[in-house]
Amino acid sequence: MTHLSRPFRMSVLKPTLLVAASLSLASFTAAQTARNRVPAEEAPLFHEYRGIQIGSLTDDVRKKLGSPADKGDVQDFFIFGEKETAQVLYDKEHKVVAISVDFVNGANGVITPAQVFGSAIEAKPDGSKYKLVRYPKAGYWLSYNRTAGDTPLVSVTLQKIQ
Repeated sequence: MTHLSRPFRMSVLKPTLLVAASLSLASFTAAQTARNRVPAEEAPLFHEYRGIQIGSLTDDVRKKLGSPADKGDVQDFFIFGEKETAQVLYDKEHKVVAISVDFVNGANGVITPAQVFGSAIEAKPDGSKYKLVRYPKAGYWLSYNRTAGDTPLVSVTLQKIQ
């Protein structure tokens, strides 16, 4: 069996995870969606990651984040050490439509629910945490996901509402 490099494995895994997350989000019921809506006049607290945001141009992203580990027309994958990665997706006009950041257990500067939503998120019995809020006026949604266990993975995603 051929050994695949970590960046290559991650470039294959990350789009799969993003598609799976998108499909999972599509299955929310109307009641869950209504519960997660915020007033249209309320602006999201978390609106950028390392100086990039929804609508940023590809060239600006690469100037601010550096050279991606995996570079493409529709997505870039960045590695910031062993414990922090980011995937940035672009539309046909080369503008950012989604930013997904992952922190592995022990990473410095892990984004907290309070930084994303302004308050803590109640943990589930297994220790995991999840919240998604749509900001229609801003044109995107935010999600925070922390897996259960002793070595949790924290993912924060901003995605343009289509």
